[in-house]
Amino acid sequence: MQHDEKEQAIALAALFQASELVATLARKGTLDKDFAEPLLDSVLIVSAPATVDIYGGQFECQGNLALGRRIAKQVMGKQRDAVNPDTIRYALSLIHLESKLQKDNSMLSAIGQRLGQLERAMEHYESSMHENLIAGISGMYQDTLSKMPFRIQVHGDSRFLQQPQTAHQVRALLMAGIRAAMLWRQLGGRRWHLIFKRKLLVKHLEERF
Repeated sequence: MQHDEKEQAIALAALFQASELVATLARKGTLDKDFAEPLLDSVLIVSAPATVDIYGGQFECQGNLALGRRIAKQVMGKQRDAVNPDTIRYALSLIHLESKLQKDNSMLSAIGQRLGQLERAMEHYESSMHENLIAGISGMYQDTLSKMPFRIQVHGDSRFLQQPQTAHQVRALLMAGIRAAMLWRQLGGRRWHLIFKRKLLVKHLEERF
């Protein structure tokens, strides 16, 4: 199935948004909920009619991923130095970790089972930002991906990272980053595209999704 770069740009924006939110959480202990919620929602969306529907739909996707669009454009454009190096490292690490995950059928099955449980739990809450759901997504990441040989090391201020709530938020956002990395791959995205298709991807990041 052929996919266009516009769809890949959506997945890429989500990937960099998750990475930037993790970096900010680790350094400052703060979380922009407006940008975090659509990412956490995406974890619980197993299938959707269109790529934009995974991140809020045609009319909301653009705003929901505004942070990630800006960061992605900077990374692949002429403002890479303006981006936190940790954000870039997390994004590339998520792509690498997802490539390992796709080869592990037992772990994919375990994640699928946990997603089913979280989908049922979501019926009892108004938002994916509820602390119980964030803890559930965090637990899914901790029990699966964090046990793989390759692990993403999050660096920041220990005063924040040692707080249980912050730790849950970080792991939940990493899970959302894996969701975006998986979508990126499914849409035909490859790591080398970040170098050799930069101009084309930036063009689509600048346009309306």
